[in-house]
Amino acid sequence: MVKVPSVKLGIVALSVAGLVFASQNAKPADSSKPAEYAGSETCQACHEDIFKAFGRNRHHTVEASKGIRGPSLQWAGKACESCHGPGGKHAESASASDIVNPAKVRPAESERICLGCHKNTFAHAGRVQGGHGRYQVACVSCHSVHKPDAEAITTGRNKAINAECAGCHVQVWAQFQRPHTHRLPEGAMSCVDCHNPHGSFLPRMVNTVNANEPGCVRCHSDKRGPFAFEHPPVKMEGCQTCHEPHGSANPRMLTRHEERFVCLECHANVGLSAAQTHTIGGVPPAFHDLRSPIYRNCSVCHIKTHGSQVDRSFLK
Repeated sequence: MVKVPSVKLGIVALSVAGLVFASQNAKPADSSKPAEYAGSETCQACHEDIFKAFGRNRHHTVEASKGIRGPSLQWAGKACESCHGPGGKHAESASASDIVNPAKVRPAESERICLGCHKNTFAHAGRVQGGHGRYQVACVSCHSVHKPDAEAITTGRNKAINAECAGCHVQVWAQFQRPHTHRLPEGAMSCVDCHNPHGSFLPRMVNTVNANEPGCVRCHSDKRGPFAFEHPPVKMEGCQTCHEPHGSANPRMLTRHEERFVCLECHANVGLSAAQTHTIGGVPPAFHDLRSPIYRNCSVCHIKTHGSQVDRSFLK
């Protein structure tokens, strides 16, 4: 039997004890250390196609923002990480869980990323009240930061805008296939001419012009007031009281196939006294005897149906 010197056993025991002591007193990694940025060149090494497409997108100006004032100044040379967050850890692990993808996070979170630069602007003033905001439609649902062709919806190309909106609002787009519509199918107009997709304080995210007037008068300026004699539905209820703005089977996009029926929704056919015979729709033989064809088109006489400056009956 071989005897091991006690001196060597003592050295081994001390070594083991030292390792245990060192492991027990070792300091953990500093988890409070801020995440490191890798820079756009590091992103380009793996995402070459996306990086080239991004170079033709408007957001690429953030990449070369040296000397430019504003919120994009801090992202010069690291534009990718302005939306995806610090990429140092992702560059080492190549794991998707180590990087933020705005298209795969909750809409509220991706919206905060976008509003980091696009905040305090008039376009987003009604985001909370708008339908897209209430129903959690994320910015990236309509906008693409990488693809250059997606910029068409922000540069006023009507057909691209209409196609984007029609992707969700299929029923509304079908209304534009009716005989009498605004000229959206021809590409002469777009949905954003009347609606603010980022939100509005008005119902249906309708645009306003001249501070607080309905967006319709932007094109139909001859219908704009104020008038000395207002037609109450125009003032109080809006154009959609008589018109279908997305399209109609009736001329002038009216809600009824005959003009008289539109008027009779308010000016009902009620019995009249002798002093009221000048009111429309009295029981025959009233002045406006609707059995006669000459009284069936109200605007033949009441030509200023949207309001008049000189006549209470809108005759001129």
